[in-house]
Amino acid sequence: MDRRHFIGNSAAALGLLAGFSGQARANLQKAEILVIGGGYGGATAAKYLRLFSNNTAKVTLIEPNASFVSCPLSNLVVGGSRTLSEITTPYDNLSKRHGVKIIQDSVASIDTDKKTVKLASGKTLRYDKAVVSPGVTLMMNSIEGLAQANKAGVTLQAWKAGPETVALHKQLASMRDGGTFAISIPEAPYRCPPGPYERACQVANYLKQNKPKSKVLILDANQDVTSKGALFKKVWAEQYAGMIEYLPKYNVTAVDAKTKTVKFEVQDDIKADVLNLLPAMSAGEIAVKTGLANANGRWVNVNFLNFESTAQKDIHVLGDSIQIAPAMPKSGHMANQHAKVAAAAIVAELSGWEINPAPVLTNTCYSFVNEKEVVHVASVHQYNAAEKTFKTVPGSGGLSPAPSTLEGVYAWGWAHNIWADSLG
Repeated sequence: MDRRHFIGNSAAALGLLAGFSGQARANLQKAEILVIGGGYGGATAAKYLRLFSNNTAKVTLIEPNASFVSCPLSNLVVGGSRTLSEITTPYDNLSKRHGVKIIQDSVASIDTDKKTVKLASGKTLRYDKAVVSPGVTLMMNSIEGLAQANKAGVTLQAWKAGPETVALHKQLASMRDGGTFAISIPEAPYRCPPGPYERACQVANYLKQNKPKSKVLILDANQDVTSKGALFKKVWAEQYAGMIEYLPKYNVTAVDAKTKTVKFEVQDDIKADVLNLLPAMSAGEIAVKTGLANANGRWVNVNFLNFESTAQKDIHVLGDSIQIAPAMPKSGHMANQHAKVAAAAIVAELSGWEINPAPVLTNTCYSFVNEKEVVHVASVHQYNAAEKTFKTVPGSGGLSPAPSTLEGVYAWGWAHNIWADSLG
């Protein structure tokens, strides 16, 4: 059985294809479905809306970039052991294999009354259903002086993989031996909980080989390491002793770009040669601008059965922008899972069927602690009808016992599989 038939049969098993009545098919064919954002959530949603509708739904993906660049594994580019081209995938197959219409553009605004989307180029598109998957916005103003420092090229965030990722590696490579690389972490929730700790490992791995007198400072606003804590601390002690220093409860409030000085709520100022300061984060800009961010003005509350915004009907929000369920990470894998649940629900709704009352999500997150060894965390999340949220299934998932090169092989396998699942 080939992959397309396997997915088709899976959809049939969900009741999505079998029993398409003539009216249901007509409703699907008439509906205009716009997907805004081509990351793990948006790209997957666009593909699976086509697959689950037996290629009858009209699906348009709006994405400003020509290719998909994976945030997971991009810390390896910062550390210099991999290149950006190794984590880049074109969008071509979504159109060639699945019939998704792709528009390379940005969305300037959404008119929820008229159900239209205005593109940056000026064109206006109508929608019956919109899937919004815009990632996160870095709240640069949450750290005084950060926006100016970033504009001047003094501080780089590189929290969305792309040119800044390469530029941050160049800053690292240009740093003097004996210098300090400082990375700050905002209070949770933020995109990719273990990501900053993995980045610290990648930077230290580079310095260990090239500038062994140097140091990595982790300035964490949280009480403790937010993901894989015991594993990371063991690695720092055993592989990077004297090189990585972890400082919890260090909440950055300001940065002076001229002197490369970081200021905190309580502690004394710290200077560093390379500053990688991650500010607080919120839902993607278009979600906030459209009034979807109804959880403290930062995140989007959704109905977890179909990921429809609780603020606007017929707008479904995926991935890092949502107000997460308990123990649900903001991760690429999770966005991929959100997308499949939402795609199945949208096809069901347009067909006049009941949506799946008991969806299940999985998550796996691999972290490289050097160029080959990896640790992981995994979990399974079941929808709880009584509480209208997802709850972690007791006993599911777990953590690696220790870093291993075999898990490094698994990590690259995971990456190639999810890229194929989302974009292939």
